[in-house]
Amino acid sequence: MDSGHTAWMLTASAFVFFMTPGLAFFYGGLVRAKSLVNTIMLSFMTIGVVSIVWTLWGYSLAYGNGELIENFIGDFSLLGLDGVAMMSGEEDAISPLYDVLFQMMFAIITPALITGAFVERFKFSTYLIFTIIWITVVYAPVAHWVWGGGWIGADGAGALDFAGGTVIHINAGAAAVAAALLVGKRANPGLQPNNVPFVVLGASILWFGWFGFNGGSALAADDFAVNAMLVTQIAAGTAATTWGLIGLFATKKISAVGVATGAVAGLVAITPAAGAVNALGAIAIGFGAGAICYFAVELIHRTNLDDALDVFAVHGIGGIWGCIATGIFAVESIAGVKGLISGSFEQVWIQIYTAGGTLAYSFILSFAILFVLDKIPGLGLRVSESAESQGLDLSEHGEQAVVNDGAN
Repeated sequence: MDSGHTAWMLTASAFVFFMTPGLAFFYGGLVRAKSLVNTIMLSFMTIGVVSIVWTLWGYSLAYGNGELIENFIGDFSLLGLDGVAMMSGEEDAISPLYDVLFQMMFAIITPALITGAFVERFKFSTYLIFTIIWITVVYAPVAHWVWGGGWIGADGAGALDFAGGTVIHINAGAAAVAAALLVGKRANPGLQPNNVPFVVLGASILWFGWFGFNGGSALAADDFAVNAMLVTQIAAGTAATTWGLIGLFATKKISAVGVATGAVAGLVAITPAAGAVNALGAIAIGFGAGAICYFAVELIHRTNLDDALDVFAVHGIGGIWGCIATGIFAVESIAGVKGLISGSFEQVWIQIYTAGGTLAYSFILSFAILFVLDKIPGLGLRVSESAESQGLDLSEHGEQAVVNDGAN
């Protein structure tokens, strides 16, 4: 066992775990104060539920020793992690358990991302049931496609997805659209963030955690991890600046929420590319993310889709751009394949159709799951009108974010 690699992967896993509480603050600051606790709890409870599901059967379906359906999904060979060696073998740099832990953190944050689409109106109990099903039939297969020997990754089409542009961001973005369509618009869709410092704090925690997200995906403390962390910083900084400047030209003001959102868009876009591009490629990807996602937000706001916290515009569109841009800016000395800038269109095409396949699969399956849950008597997706008006903190949790002098 290599103690250096092990130490880095344990650290990276902790970084990625911290991203979900960061997301809770980011989303929590964006909603109305009367649903702040509920919004935070959607992310926080996801940590508990997905940890159980991933341990019992999720990891096995994503990374089992065999396949129930060839190139599509794993099997039940590692149920309850039975069969995952605790101790490192002679050829193992780190314990096989690291993969369970590291990948668990990715599985946790993905459904938490979806919640931004339906905040302020979704039943908490239904969300927990949805999460269990979604991890099983949507997330685990897509993770298998990319990293478990399925049809997208190195053993299949050869798509480049270093840290989860398809598995996490396109996947969550597509599910967010399905959820927003089925749950419907809020009674009052207008949104004034209740706590801008929470938004900036949450974005900062996400930015910090992303160094583990992307750097840890090198699976070692090596040159690839260093490059991944460097391009992560460059892309995020470029996207935040780009978003802020576009906002300045459009409104004569620089929005703190906008700059924070721009940083997240840049982080999303660099995720699949962190193991494929150099610093100049990261600047291009960050600039594209800042501009494309800014205008995606503006465009979607003009439709009837009430994706409350812009999950699709930032994670779906940002993920799609990042996946395509990976094929454009890939450097052979880093990625092992040539991108469009090196004269090859092949990788761009691979990135496009694999991103499209993920988008379609996630939307269709997510829509089907939510449609069925909505039709089950006593379950349903949406809280009552009175509960929505009162706020989900009190109606779903019996708590408030702020109570003056301990009195209601």
